[in-house]
Amino acid sequence: MKSSSVAKAFGGACLILAPLAAASAQVWAPGSEITGQSIQVETNGVVNTIYFDAGGVARIATPSGNMVQGSWSVADQMLCLQTGAGGRECWPYRSAFLAGQPVTLTSSCQVASRWVANAVNQAPVQAPGGERG
Repeated sequence: MKSSSVAKAFGGACLILAPLAAASAQVWAPGSEITGQSIQVETNGVVNTIYFDAGGVARIATPSGNMVQGSWSVADQMLCLQTGAGGRECWPYRSAFLAGQPVTLTSSCQVASRWVANAVNQAPVQAPGGERG
């Protein structure tokens, strides 16, 4: 595994991620829309695909076909990604990602990147209250 090429693709020792777009009327649980989904992240002209697997497991597919293992987490309105060799990087995460909607985020390492969610999970629809007649 070529961790140095992954670190370069993510701007050095930092990684790269992007957050959210619009808030909904329902209560949003940060990370719920991307769990089990992937996001394409472009940094300095390099596009990586990040898979946000359940349990905080992240997989980063590089343009050269390498798969880098890592982890992801959400806390304090930040989305963080960590790899063993690449370090940890966090992005502001104040609203849910929307499928196909590009978002430009600047990381804790001061690196800007463009994020586009390939798909997102839908928020659960709450049934209206009361009885049906």
